Amino acid sequence: MGEVKLHGVINASHDSLAHFSIALTTEDALSRAKELIQQGCVGIDLGAAGSTQYADRINTDEEWGRLEGKIEAISALDIELSIDTWNPEIMERALDAGANFMNASDGLQNPSMIDLAADREVPVVLPFLNGDDPKSLEFINGDPLETILPWFETTLEKLEKSGIKKDQLILDPGTGFGPADWAWEERFKFQERIYRNLERLRIFELPIYIALPWKMEDGRRELLDILLEVGFDYGRTHVPKQVLDASSEILEK
Repeated sequence: MGEVKLHGVINASHDSLAHFSIALTTEDALSRAKELIQQGCVGIDLGAAGSTQYADRINTDEEWGRLEGKIEAISALDIELSIDTWNPEIMERALDAGANFMNASDGLQNPSMIDLAADREVPVVLPFLNGDDPKSLEFINGDPLETILPWFETTLEKLEKSGIKKDQLILDPGTGFGPADWAWEERFKFQERIYRNLERLRIFELPIYIALPWKMEDGRRELLDILLEVGFDYGRTHVPKQVLDASSEILEK
């Protein structure tokens, strides 16, 4: 699997679909962080506001209340700690509290998030955002990278002009996002097309970040195997042991 860095997921939100990743107290969050590191992670991705259609929509104070204390405790482990949020105020507070990575789930569309990234000069995960407008999703039935690549080209140019250094950025093709109630069969085809052609993202000469599957049934293990064979740089994972075991199996073939 090469030099891939795994970032283990901790959800400080009760409505995560991966229930085992939920840690609502600082003690539980620290315990899970240590477990993820023991299983092979070099970083933690901590979020407190779910993005699925099932998640509660919460305000800034509620989101921060779920994170406060956990950031300080996990950052004391001296690891990479990213905060997954689209709220620039939350991101700023998190960096002040010890986080050292931005997982900018707004796709750096908010000028305040851009200014923060430029000011702090920390690594930033930049996800491709396809939006929820059905017209914006027409590309999923063709070659998704014909849409993804120009989006990154335009966005990277804009961000560099805004003061963000290119070498801060880590590209996420956005396969962890998708419209509500998207049938798994269609999502699978979409992800497979992107993963088999992931090398095309290397044109930007930036690291690639992938939200890895945490379930292994219904073809998800196949998607993981494709990714492990093609290669990527950062993996956001709920289940690092499964990822590393799958990598070992591929190497043994």
